[in-house]
Amino acid sequence: MRNHVIVSFGPDREYTFDLDEVQPMPHDLARQWLDEQFVTLGCEPLRLSGKVLTADKLLAVAQAVGEVRFAEAAHRPWAMVYARAASSLLAKPVIKVDVPALTVGY
Repeated sequence: MRNHVIVSFGPDREYTFDLDEVQPMPHDLARQWLDEQFVTLGCEPLRLSGKVLTADKLLAVAQAVGEVRFAEAAHRPWAMVYARAASSLLAKPVIKVDVPALTVGY
């Protein structure tokens, strides 16, 4: 079964991270890493209620760091940690984070 995370910033601007040969990230470490990124980057809740879902955190972090963090080879280690955390937290074989549409699909 394929296991990958796609981060999209628009048509022809999708970045795929293949996790088939990558060590899975433990759920608790994934949650801690994502929470730290959310706070460090000064992300705000997307919902007016203030409730922050995991999918919302993934979107907010991707939006805060921007396309460069996913596109450039120099940032590949960070992007792979992001992908591993997303995979661990959402537990789906294929995840698509669509930043402009503010959606996370499986």
